[in-house]
Amino acid sequence: MNQLSRSIASQSDLFRKSEVYSILDDICRDLEPTATQMNAAQTSYETVGDWLSASSNPLLRRIDVYAHGSAGLGTTTKPIEQEDFDVDVICLVLEFSADRPAAELKRIVGDRLRENARYASMLEEKKRCWRLNYARDFHLDVSPTIINVNCPNGGELVPDKSLREFKPTNPKGYRKLFEQRGSLLPRLKVQMTITSDQRANVEPFPVHGPTKGILCRIVQLLKRHRDIYFLKIQEDVAPISIIITTLAAQSYEYCVNTFSFDTELDVVIATIRMMQHFIDRPLVKGRRMYVVANETTVGENFAERWNTEPARVEAFYNWHAKALADFENLAEIDGIDRITKNLVDSYGGTVVARVMNSRTDAISSAREAQKLFVAPAVGLTLTSSAAATPVLKNTYFGDR
Repeated sequence: MNQLSRSIASQSDLFRKSEVYSILDDICRDLEPTATQMNAAQTSYETVGDWLSASSNPLLRRIDVYAHGSAGLGTTTKPIEQEDFDVDVICLVLEFSADRPAAELKRIVGDRLRENARYASMLEEKKRCWRLNYARDFHLDVSPTIINVNCPNGGELVPDKSLREFKPTNPKGYRKLFEQRGSLLPRLKVQMTITSDQRANVEPFPVHGPTKGILCRIVQLLKRHRDIYFLKIQEDVAPISIIITTLAAQSYEYCVNTFSFDTELDVVIATIRMMQHFIDRPLVKGRRMYVVANETTVGENFAERWNTEPARVEAFYNWHAKALADFENLAEIDGIDRITKNLVDSYGGTVVARVMNSRTDAISSAREAQKLFVAPAVGLTLTSSAAATPVLKNTYFGDR
């Protein structure tokens, strides 16, 4: 193969992988709650925050209410075979001290919610939080916390599942670190454009725009891949989202600070490949343990259950190997039919069909507007490149 042929082949490969990433980005958009759902969740969040902050209970006189978890990070995906999604909410009770019972902290927040007749009918008690079920759309999980005076990083304490003691956590610190890592930009050969005071405080609901960084997309893609992978597995052993998110964020930071990449898809693959290297395996009293630590506080191990439930360890490594193989295969295959088949296996037929049908409609519109191109190994595309050739408008009468 001469130099010109190799150059064209290289450009074609780069363009194909960039096009695949744009499809993955569309899949993530489809998996997110709709604007209507998010607006409803925001309204409900603000209303619940106002209700909690207006309590006459002196212990609730000073609170800080804010969203955390996937809603705070911008990594929410719709669950499979469920119509509602979750919004995690922290109610930080500033006047409550760690020398009081953890069960009391949970009780006073629940009592306040029950004082509202509407919330009382929607309220469901969980082990560590109170859930408000909004019919069919979403649910709010309200977790009470207190200040962790021993954490210099602004950490908090949350009741454990037994409600006998407090455990360290730091949702705000975690979100700040995740956002810092997500703001890091990889070095790419191909750049694609994808289109407190002394009173109660309720933070604004986090609003994330349609354009998200690669780290958020990696987390969303992995969470959906996990959901599909474990769909037919009866045992409750799927890796929890916070483990996936933490390992992906650590790996992403390492990869973008260490390597340069051809395309966004290569960033995704490298990040997934390196994730397992950020699982700590300390030797404790002669026994090898698993630790996926919350780096923003001391004492919170997201993989705590791995040390008593070995099936979870095996499940993670088996799933991770499958995810990596699927993404590596996606980077190598040619042709939209084969790409679509791969995506269906990983993300589900319904979602992929919606995305691909939408892209077909966009291609039809682009053809009419003479903004359609054809590229080797990809086919019809909306993105121009040196390897792509413009497609002329079809008048269906042989005229050009």
